[in-house]
Amino acid sequence: MGLMNDLENIKNALSVIPDPEIPVLTIKELGVLRQVKKEADTIIITITPTYSGCPAMDRFQTDIKKEMATLNVKKYKIITQYDPAWTTDWLSLAAKKKLKKYGIAPPEHKTTDKNAILGAPKKVTCPRCDSKETNLVSPFSSTACKAMYACKECYEPFEYFKCL
Repeated sequence: MGLMNDLENIKNALSVIPDPEIPVLTIKELGVLRQVKKEADTIIITITPTYSGCPAMDRFQTDIKKEMATLNVKKYKIITQYDPAWTTDWLSLAAKKKLKKYGIAPPEHKTTDKNAILGAPKKVTCPRCDSKETNLVSPFSSTACKAMYACKECYEPFEYFKCL
């Protein structure tokens, strides 16, 4: 198999590794897997944490190492890149739809929206009934990148993926 085919196989294999905290998303869809390239005889894999101190980073690296072993790739390097910092703007439209279907309200703003970044009160759309009649219950939920909301229409609690 040619070098480019091998690299494409590696990219494809790494692209489907699930996020351990939100298993409906892959590390590629989440934007954590930034780049896979070949330099000389080494595969360079670049990942970016969703925030500094993200506890899933160890799991990402473990899962990448397992996949590289499965592919029988021995010469590779995993680089954690902090700059540019990860942002919810990197979530694809498909990823946001998956979040909503999973019951997590996707980020509704861009990081260029200063009100969103500064924590201004916002109406978040309920992922179950699409109502904007929601209340913030807690600024933190099961992970630091999510907040807990409740819907006034369907009375269901739900998580919101914060604009980061």
